[in-house]
Amino acid sequence: MPAKDIYHNTVKNALIKDGWTITHDPLRIRLARGKNLFVDLGAERLIGASKNKENIAVEIKSFTRPSDMKDLEEAVGQFVLYDHLLKRYYPEYKLYLAVPEKIRKNVFEEEAGQTLIEDKIISLFSFDIELEEIITWIV
Repeated sequence: MPAKDIYHNTVKNALIKDGWTITHDPLRIRLARGKNLFVDLGAERLIGASKNKENIAVEIKSFTRPSDMKDLEEAVGQFVLYDHLLKRYYPEYKLYLAVPEKIRKNVFEEEAGQTLIEDKIISLFSFDIELEEIITWIV
């Protein structure tokens, strides 16, 4: 089992405050030949008054390296891999990258990050570290 991101519990608490139920911690993607990958969290919530559920998988990234671009490269690679595998094995889940609000502003409002959002390569949400709340959803 992989190590948890430093903001794992922060994001988990923020999702719960936002009305999500944590269903997997972590969400395991079972591959052929006994291999596994682990997305940090799986969550669900009811959609409006209907009994339908919305399911999300969340990969948490703290961006702690000296280079935000190196962190971005790694996060995008992992996101794309997990996104494609989820579509194959768990199509009911939509994958999100969870980043601190400061990272959303510093990385995803710049050209490289904006390109990923505009070209619909990634979906993300940002969170407030201290308040443990979700700030912005970007689908």
